[in-house]
Amino acid sequence: MTPAKKLNLADAALIVTSGMIGSGIFIVSADMSRALGGPGWLLLAWVISGVMTVFAALSYGELAGMYPEAGGQYVYLKEAFNPLIGFLYGWTIFLVVQTGTLAAVAVAFAKFTGVLIPAFNENNILLQLGSFKLSAAQVVGIASLFVLTVINARGIQYGKIINRVFTSTKLLALFGLIVLGILIFGSAAVWQQNLAHFWDFSKYSKQTDGSWLNQSLTYTGLISAIGVAMVGSLFSSDAWNNVTFIAGDIDNPKKNIPLSLAIGTIIVTVLYLLANVAYLKLLPFWGNPNATDVMGQGLQFAANDRVGTAAATMIFGSTATIIMALLIMVSTFGCNNGITLASVRVYQAMAKDGLFFDKMKNDNKNGVPGFALWVQFIWAALLCLSGKYGDLLDYIMFAVVLFYILTIIGLFRLRKTKPNVARPYKAFGYPVVPAIYLILATYFCLNLLYMKPLYSYPGLIIVVLGIPVYYFWKRNTTLPTAN
Repeated sequence: MTPAKKLNLADAALIVTSGMIGSGIFIVSADMSRALGGPGWLLLAWVISGVMTVFAALSYGELAGMYPEAGGQYVYLKEAFNPLIGFLYGWTIFLVVQTGTLAAVAVAFAKFTGVLIPAFNENNILLQLGSFKLSAAQVVGIASLFVLTVINARGIQYGKIINRVFTSTKLLALFGLIVLGILIFGSAAVWQQNLAHFWDFSKYSKQTDGSWLNQSLTYTGLISAIGVAMVGSLFSSDAWNNVTFIAGDIDNPKKNIPLSLAIGTIIVTVLYLLANVAYLKLLPFWGNPNATDVMGQGLQFAANDRVGTAAATMIFGSTATIIMALLIMVSTFGCNNGITLASVRVYQAMAKDGLFFDKMKNDNKNGVPGFALWVQFIWAALLCLSGKYGDLLDYIMFAVVLFYILTIIGLFRLRKTKPNVARPYKAFGYPVVPAIYLILATYFCLNLLYMKPLYSYPGLIIVVLGIPVYYFWKRNTTLPTAN
């Protein structure tokens, strides 16, 4: 007997927002500020990232209506192109994107747990064998993934409860931080100081001796710097497409997935932009890397890049560290629940096509792909132990956007190759809105290839390594053809 679908429109929208809001919004603005040198450009980078995210989500709505089944983007790529392209996407998200994000977010959860319970601090090394170190933070991170896997393996209704409680809490908390920062505790003097040089631009580069060098930028250099800075804002806005993975568990997916994509991405985009305005009302944009106080460090050199904590200090004083630790713990735990809940449906869809472990295609007695959940946990836990998840995430942002580009191209392709497939929802603003996304995303990728080759080419290599793996799985499997 097939379990009843358990997720409504509100649940689907919460999955979108949950996946997007992790710890990034509280951290990445510091690095972006150092790359750009002016508050106006910082806000512009967040606006462009938001526009890209919303435009992509609006375009995905049509694909979600056409193929309202588990697997989401994997299915769209398979149908628009061929099974190989679909597999390369699934391979990449399993190998590094989703599992690497799970690992990184889990350790972020543990690090902020360590603020409250020092024994869980990342500097508390429990075991060292040669170059391998096992910290308390890694153990706590793995434990959090284990708990989420157990919860979600018991049935989607349990993951839904976690999703509702934690996502609603972090949305309200982020909204509260914005209101307090902009309307109540924001400093008119700080805001005027930031406005006075709103469109200045320069960049800070860290030298080999640990010092910082401030360099001027040309207008051409500024355009490139915006693209590089957007790695942070795009990463913070990513995972909005997770809801497409779990289409088979959503009521009326042809209607609710497109709506949830639009609602979720617009809400988070607005919150992210307002959060940065709150930062600029509370903190001076420019700072001194050698300063020891929050105001002296400014937004650019907030301690450990924890801009959210620095801003909260201006509101809550000495208790800000504890308050922000609790907020980020809630945010990261909820984020990982959304990823855990949704990602395994991609692996299940691949297994049903004969492109992954056969046992992954089956649901357990609770109506969820239990085996896939545990395989995902094991790999994410190994990434936690490796300590290399941060490097992997740096490498794959290029690949993530590349697959978004391919999927939007697939939207255009399917309009021509499969005009008769039912489209309950037509992409908003087609062809202009999808085309604008393609232009912006293509610029982002080309700029990253040129400016940060060490971060972009490894992402390509990870994708290409999936080709022989695909033919390995295909060897004894007859693959279904796109129809």
